[in-house]
Amino acid sequence: MKKIVFIFCFSLLSFNGISQQATWIWYPGDYEIWLGNVMQNRRTERGVFYPPFWKTYSHDVLVEFTKQIDLKANETIEIFAEGRYYMKLDGKLLPADAANEMTRLTIPAGKHSLSVRVFNQQNVPAVFVRGETIFSDSSWRATCEDFANPDESQSSGKIFLPAGYWNFNEAENPPSKFKLTVEPHNAISAEKKTGGVLYDFGKETFGYVVLHNLTGNGRVNLYYGESPEEALDTEGCETFDILTAGDGAASGNYTSRDSRAFRYIFAKTDDFALDSISMLYEYLPLEYRGKFRCSDDFLNKIHDVAVYTLHLTTREFFIDGIKRDRWVWSGDACQSYLMNYYSFFDSPAVKRTILQLRGKEPVTSHINTIMDYSFYWFISIYDYYLYTGDRKFIELVYPRMKTLMDFCLSRRNKNGMLEGLPGDWVFIDWVDFEMSKDGEISFEQLLFYKSLETMATFSKILGYDDYSLKYKHLADDLYGKIISSFWNEEKKAFIHNRIDGVASSQITPFMNMFAVLFNAVDSAKRQEIKQNVLLNPEALKITTPYMRFYELESLCMLGEHKYVLDQVRDYWGGMLRLGATSFWEKYNPEESGAKHYAMYGRPYGKSLCHAWGASPLYLLGKYYLGVKPEKPGYKEFSIRPVLADLKWIEGTVPTPHGNIKVYMDKKQIKIEASEGEGYLYFSTKSKPRSNSGTIETVGKNEYKLKISSGNGYIINL
Repeated sequence: MKKIVFIFCFSLLSFNGISQQATWIWYPGDYEIWLGNVMQNRRTERGVFYPPFWKTYSHDVLVEFTKQIDLKANETIEIFAEGRYYMKLDGKLLPADAANEMTRLTIPAGKHSLSVRVFNQQNVPAVFVRGETIFSDSSWRATCEDFANPDESQSSGKIFLPAGYWNFNEAENPPSKFKLTVEPHNAISAEKKTGGVLYDFGKETFGYVVLHNLTGNGRVNLYYGESPEEALDTEGCETFDILTAGDGAASGNYTSRDSRAFRYIFAKTDDFALDSISMLYEYLPLEYRGKFRCSDDFLNKIHDVAVYTLHLTTREFFIDGIKRDRWVWSGDACQSYLMNYYSFFDSPAVKRTILQLRGKEPVTSHINTIMDYSFYWFISIYDYYLYTGDRKFIELVYPRMKTLMDFCLSRRNKNGMLEGLPGDWVFIDWVDFEMSKDGEISFEQLLFYKSLETMATFSKILGYDDYSLKYKHLADDLYGKIISSFWNEEKKAFIHNRIDGVASSQITPFMNMFAVLFNAVDSAKRQEIKQNVLLNPEALKITTPYMRFYELESLCMLGEHKYVLDQVRDYWGGMLRLGATSFWEKYNPEESGAKHYAMYGRPYGKSLCHAWGASPLYLLGKYYLGVKPEKPGYKEFSIRPVLADLKWIEGTVPTPHGNIKVYMDKKQIKIEASEGEGYLYFSTKSKPRSNSGTIETVGKNEYKLKISSGNGYIINL
């Protein structure tokens, strides 16, 4: 009989030769749900707790982790767990450390089955295992005791999935202890005002307030503002803190318990005195991989402020804004992912957010309760696969995609379309014009169509051919209905909606620009949409960066690069000219003064740091540097640099494992790629020359050049 040795330890010990490849693991999606609950329930409005208003899921409290191992020699491993646990080796139950700190286990040479079963009601059940060759990672399998459905063409046994993980690579750094990074920042000025002092930190920021040399036994009132008007309006500001001696703010330095968003802090003291206020800036460490510069310094500043805006809202997850909601919204996140691919290329943040948004089974409502946001969730997963090529994540998330699509399909009307039902929020956008959200809205049907196409694509990739055919048929059928029901031949544009079979006459930009984005219409209709809607000065206007993102992208696709640059300078530049240090949730150039801060019926309800405000990052990277993946994970890419009215442009676009560098002026193009291969497409009236490769002619004054990784290309125009 083989001898099994197990030793119980009551401290976090280490021994020589331990592998450094181990990481904490959990049931996939559960930590993301737990962490999302922690983060999203920090919101307050004027001192009142304000939780999300949609369905909240929780993690599974009992999870089993398993690993098949084959050892050439005896091996001792250390096992840590978050929660109470037991172990099994080859089916034999083994006791674990009663203090739940660490257990050592010596496993004899040979083939074995090792499992660890963890219970944790408060935090997510998680395991950390390390040894010479055995270590916890995504090769371990996890189950929460769910069983497969027999009609899914698989055995109806217990479901084991690849374990979830992030970057918790030390036993002493368990997932439940996660905190964002902080660093000290000082205010740039302190100005005495009636009743207190107004501190200015120079730009929009986020973190913990530090009071220095606090003395006394009274109260300190801190009023936060994204503008000086908000901070000084003690009755109207969105967030404030009231600190008393009972809070521990009696003497010395005091750090606030909760992080806040602000640029300005108005401090009023009552029987307290303090020397100054600083902060601990709180952030997710990210590498600024994407770079952009051009001959227009104002565009450079817009790009830099956009990067800062996105970084502020890239935290545990991609959130909407740092002041007000601090929640994860699918429509906001869908855009953040795209901007991320041209700046940080932080794939784990994308996966965390996608899993958090989806939650657990069963599906009983749309994501964030919003119909369009369910569809953005599907579309964002397609984008993720295109940019990263991460098939394993698609395999993981596909069953959750299928059950959400089943929910959507169950809510179709007799025409096979979707319309808002009780409990649904049909959002689309915040608009300054009257717009019906009743009946069959053309824009919603187009998002539904694109989601069905996504399901057909992934079903095919994963080998579910029957489902692929089913979703393709549903998509094609819906597409035909969309064109016949909503295209107005007289107005040469798509109408907004149809109620009880009666088509409206209103033309809104949303369906029309998405028809261009999704290549859902032929070239003739694209031109008609451009002239009759997108460039029509009489058409309804978009006043949110959210939908300007898609509007300007559609115009880039239609070749209107000069127009789009002018719009970026005017719209995003308009915020900068008003003193913005991050980009806003909504900006209407026709407003003035304090009206720029108002929203939702509140004088300072608008977020002045909103993720969807950072869209120039995406536009400049994809349509001016001109880089985009043509096959998943940049295995093949295209580069179509455009100067528009610029003298020169240069930058770096990150890829999963490398970068693509682009430079262009009126006489030369320089390209360098460190992974994948693709084609550079460009136009010139003279005969071009290249230092490497063969330039091919593709049309009048149109050329292409194959780009291989590891080479540098200089093309003289």
